[in-house]
This record gives sequence, structure tokens and C-alpha cells, in this order.
Amino acid sequence: MTTTPVTIYHNPKCGTSRNTLAMIRNSGIEPLVIEYLKTPPDRATLEALIAATGQPVIAAVRTKEAVFTELGLDAPRTTGAQLIDAMLAHPILINRPIVVTPLGTRLCRPSEQVLDILPAPQQGTFTKEDGEAVVNAEGERLA
Repeated sequence: MTTTPVTIYHNPKCGTSRNTLAMIRNSGIEPLVIEYLKTPPDRATLEALIAATGQPVIAAVRTKEAVFTELGLDAPRTTGAQLIDAMLAHPILINRPIVVTPLGTRLCRPSEQVLDILPAPQQGTFTKEDGEAVVNAEGERLA
């Protein structure tokens, strides 16, 4: 395994997060794994992660979580700051996995988006938990 600095904000109960972590490891990299439900990011880190993805704040929010509507975050005038406040108070609202590599930061949904920012190629076949083949035996992306 290489020591290239890669960090994944991970939820081990999430299939997408598990697949993303497995693809990172399939490239020969052992990442820093941050289980964000146990160790949530602080405001500055969360804001920096979201900014680095280049996506709006709402993309980093799990809008299907019950607490999202319970808190009224689906209101049209909800601000990015209010969404960040909610994610800090309720880390389950943070969409995952977020991966940081020397090549960029990405919310990896679907999980194969991680392939675009990994600094090392895949080292062989990779198939997602649901049976979908993503990488062939030569380490080449299939889709």
C-alpha cells in the first residue's frame, strides 16, 4: 500500500461509502478513514470540504433523512449557512462519502466518481457490492 494522502469521510453502514473505500484500496492506497458520525468535522472543515467539491451546499446534504424535513430545511429560503448549522448539529445529514486526494475533493455518489481523483490506477477487477462491474482485470474503468 502507498502512503499517498487520501482521506475519506466514511459511514461504514453505507454501501456507497463502503464501495468507495474499497476502490481507494483497490488502487493500492490506504486512506485516512474518518467516520464522520463518530468524529464530525468542525465548521471550518465542513465549509472547506463543501467549497472544494465545487458543488452547492445542498449537494452535501442528505435530503432524504427525516430530520431534514423535520427541521424545515426543505423551505425555499433555507440558506447554505442554515444547512451547515444543521449538518453540524446532526451529522447524519452530511452526504457521503466525501473523498480528498491530491487531485481534488469529491462527493462520491455514485462511488465510481472516486476514480476521477485517485492518484493511482486501479490494480485489478472491481465489482460493487450489488454486483455491478466497475473496473476490468486490467484496472480500466468500464463505464
